Amino acid sequence: MTDAPQTPKTANSMWGGRFAAGPDAIMEAINASIGFDRRMSAQDIRGSRAHAAMLAAQGIITDSDADAIREGLLTVMSEIDSGQFRFSTALEDIHMNVEARLKELVGEPAGRLHTARSRNDQVATDFRLWVRDQCDAAIGGLQALIGALVAQAEARGDWVMPGFTHLQTAQPVTWGHHMMAYVEMFGRDLTRFRDARVRMNESPLGSAALAGTGFPIDRRATAQALGFDRPTANSLDAVSDRDFALEFLAAASICAMHLSRLAEELVIWSSAQFRFVAMSDRWSTGSSIMPQKRNPDAAELIRAKIGRILGATVALFTVMKGLPLAYSKDMQEDKEQVFDAADTLMLALAAMTGMIGDLTVNRDRLEAAASSGFSTATDLADWLVREAGLPFRDAHHATGALVAMAEGRGVDLPDLSLADMQSVNPAITDDVYDVLGVHNSVASRQSYGGTAPDQVRAQVARWKGMMKAWA
Repeated sequence: MTDAPQTPKTANSMWGGRFAAGPDAIMEAINASIGFDRRMSAQDIRGSRAHAAMLAAQGIITDSDADAIREGLLTVMSEIDSGQFRFSTALEDIHMNVEARLKELVGEPAGRLHTARSRNDQVATDFRLWVRDQCDAAIGGLQALIGALVAQAEARGDWVMPGFTHLQTAQPVTWGHHMMAYVEMFGRDLTRFRDARVRMNESPLGSAALAGTGFPIDRRATAQALGFDRPTANSLDAVSDRDFALEFLAAASICAMHLSRLAEELVIWSSAQFRFVAMSDRWSTGSSIMPQKRNPDAAELIRAKIGRILGATVALFTVMKGLPLAYSKDMQEDKEQVFDAADTLMLALAAMTGMIGDLTVNRDRLEAAASSGFSTATDLADWLVREAGLPFRDAHHATGALVAMAEGRGVDLPDLSLADMQSVNPAITDDVYDVLGVHNSVASRQSYGGTAPDQVRAQVARWKGMMKAWA
């Protein structure tokens, strides 16, 4: 694809007779959007084909003109797909570039295509179609990532590992439980994109510049042809609304935040200090000076991508916050942010799916870490409540005293003798040692949504059922 310089006269011919002189180079540069909105060429041509067919069905243009427009638009699309189309900055945007080429191909009928519409409703329609496609892509990417996480949880559902709060060892959990936590997060992200898609699935086409049109158009026909549920109900709102893009960006930002959290854990877990996991060579790089290094660069980059996506969200909110109805040229600044955020999100989703699928998990390291740091202290406190009848606060205090004793001796709780235990509370019996093992600890967490392997397996089965329905 190349940009072909055009004379000011070319641009003026598209604007009509209102302007006597063409824009200078700086005005042309700031005004043109073809450098980025060419990405909507497929959506623009799809919308124009639907519009032309409706105009013919309503008797507004002839069938022969509609046929010429349809064939000409197919040729334009073929040229764009093959890289032969010459985009012009003087023609400003994708809409004028397509229309100008259509005129070269079919002549006079091309001038009738723009009947009963404006660039305002045209761009609103194109952009909705594009963002709707991105919602579908994000949903597909999330389904793949959820599948990889569920596979990890199913394969290692009963492997014990430390659960953390404040990045300090808290209680033992299972690897499967940890993986399923992210399944729940990304599952909510998936529903956010689905919900956003439902709300954006209304067609602005036919709203014209802002007030509708006096031509006897059929907006329901074009909405149906483009896969929308219905036409928008207010022409002013239709051409000035960018809620659909903002909602997509908001959902993308939350999803990117979840990706960043998972990426952070992978970075920590793959470090020499943890060695919980190892990433494959596909997702790691070496050091230019330190031959022993295996850097988790893919995870680190995913961790950073939230900055770009959240930045795009803030940028578009800032553009839209003070705009009066209806269309203002400020709204041309809506697309680059969304395009970049969508590209970034899809790349991050694909990379994370690959990393999770390739991940090697170190069971011995997980279990050793789960058994350290007094991770079963809560189990001891619960045992004192259940078996010794202590109020929880008293049990908490007694457990804290035993933790201090073990810490002072450089041992863990199961290493204390029964006499040591009874010196803090005489009601403690040998049975207490049954709850101090990490496997017994996780097995006891049988409440719905808990970390017990049985509960993990139940959640895996639930999600596999949903995944089967997606397919």
